[in-house]
Amino acid sequence: DVQLQASGGGLVQAGGSLRLSCAASGIPFDDYKIGWFRRAPGKEREGVACISSRGVTSYAESAKGRFAIYSDGAVLLQMNALKPEDTALYFCATGSGGCGLWPSEYNHWGQGTLVTVSS
Repeated sequence: DVQLQASGGGLVQAGGSLRLSCAASGIPFDDYKIGWFRRAPGKEREGVACISSRGVTSYAESAKGRFAIYSDGAVLLQMNALKPEDTALYFCATGSGGCGLWPSEYNHWGQGTLVTVSS
């Protein structure tokens, strides 16, 4: 079974940093991607960043220049210069094929980790 475990969320002041971790196992695809998504209160789920099994990365406009996704065993999302609008429940997910930030491209989802950024 595919298992995805997100961790690393917490409360941070605006301008601070957090690093989220996604531990993935049982991925059934040879060519796959792992993406980070978030859902803020009252908003739709949106893609934040992804990394493919070939090391290709992609970022949402809101994440460019502030967030970095990389693989170190787990898939990590380093979030810097956090803003109150980054407050959300963050999920990691996996799907086959190259990087993309549409939820429909992903088949397996983990539980979320809450990020709260205070002003």
